[in-house]
Amino acid sequence: MILEIAQIDLKPGTEAEFEAAIAKAAEIFRAAAGCRSFAVRRSVEKPQRYRLLIEWDTLEAHTQDFTGSQAWKDYRAMVSPYFEAPPQVEHTELTLQAF
Repeated sequence: MILEIAQIDLKPGTEAEFEAAIAKAAEIFRAAAGCRSFAVRRSVEKPQRYRLLIEWDTLEAHTQDFTGSQAWKDYRAMVSPYFEAPPQVEHTELTLQAF
């Protein structure tokens, strides 16, 4: 399993609109093949910063099957108007789980 971590910095004052849009966008991820979970976290220290934590069956489920699809385009149309800059995205693998 792959965990995608997307860091998103928002334009000042758009947090509420972004949160409403990303809540609607969650349905897109629920329907995406290979997507296991979708969570959004907001930074306490930097309230304009959010992190999307998306679990995928494989890296290819995200990078080949989802990215560039109509579903991805629909998602981006919903949330990208609030972005200060393009999201920073990385993919991780679990190496240790202590608890």
